[in-house]
Amino acid sequence: MTRGEAFLLQGGDCAETFAGATADNVRNKLRVLLQMAIVLTYAASVPVVKVGRLAGQYAKPRSSDLETRATADGQSVTLPAYRGDAVNGYEFTAAARQPDPQRLLEVYRASAATLNLVNAFVRGGYADLRQVHTWNTDFVSTSVYGQRYERVATEIDKAMQFMTAIGVDAEELRRVDFHSSHEALVLEYEHAMTRVDSRTQQPYAASGHFVWIGERTRQLDGAHVELLSRIRNPIGVKLGPTTSADDALALAAKLNPDNEPGRLTFITRFGAAKIRDGLPHLVEKITAEGVQAAWVCDPMHGNTFEATSGYKTRRFDDVIEEVQGFFDVHHALGTWPGGIHVELTGDDVTECLGGGEELRDEDLANRYESVCDPRLNRVQSLELAFLVAEMLRRDRRA
Repeated sequence: MTRGEAFLLQGGDCAETFAGATADNVRNKLRVLLQMAIVLTYAASVPVVKVGRLAGQYAKPRSSDLETRATADGQSVTLPAYRGDAVNGYEFTAAARQPDPQRLLEVYRASAATLNLVNAFVRGGYADLRQVHTWNTDFVSTSVYGQRYERVATEIDKAMQFMTAIGVDAEELRRVDFHSSHEALVLEYEHAMTRVDSRTQQPYAASGHFVWIGERTRQLDGAHVELLSRIRNPIGVKLGPTTSADDALALAAKLNPDNEPGRLTFITRFGAAKIRDGLPHLVEKITAEGVQAAWVCDPMHGNTFEATSGYKTRRFDDVIEEVQGFFDVHHALGTWPGGIHVELTGDDVTECLGGGEELRDEDLANRYESVCDPRLNRVQSLELAFLVAEMLRRDRRA
């Protein structure tokens, strides 16, 4: 991704829950990511690195330490904010909101179960390219983008029949590399999950393949940056609109002192209204300094607002606009737009406005299931994949 030889597709829940660590939920998330990867790979002719926000995304930073709600009798109750199942419970009770370190053990168990399920699906043939139609059977008749995907799947079938006819090993088409990732927020958990490789004597975070530092915890002298500077995993840093080029250069020097390609990813989260103004100077100066870093767009976190119905939501058009701005900036500078980092689900939730289903404010209550931030549903995710594929195709031809 640093050299423009691949594209990162990273997606999954805003915040995983223990109750959501089921075979159906894991399969649905895996399915939509595989479908998106197929669209990106086939339409844009670029290898896609598939990374799930799963098996560890159980903690969330909050803007406020407290949450206040009105009771039925008009009184107000204030309790600690929900910080993810790794810390406390979502239910609005004093008992549930009490932080409990024993939950970290449940994070480990739920993450292990999720990875076991992913491995079972990936190695058991579910990710076989010959199954591209079966991922879509419940979807094609009710969605324009499902139908569009089906046409791509048919073309892939024909290509695979040709490959089989000329003797290509079909077993190679059964396997797919799929990786796990999460924000390294709870340092007690990350420190306990760090292991020293017996062959190289290098420390690795065994909690996930790829871990990142959030916008709120990227202080150069902070504990999160210090810990991730010492592990050998590929790592990321979220960069928001307050980030200066000097901030990013200092982070690169701390986190990747040997300037190793593939080690560091900058994940930008500016918001649709700020991406075109804020990103160019960052990319230009960091590139001019010779810093080896992949650039990935998070079009979700800078575009969140509260709808009139009271639900936290995002407009699909804003998500697309930020991705388009991200691609336009890199296209103008001659640099590589390395990937997208998206909060999504394989379920038919109603959490983000717009998209092919034209979800409106009054639709949000129908199936709003996220315990934290709103996610793209399956239709919106596939629509995003087709639109990103078109952007990638343009950049590959340029």
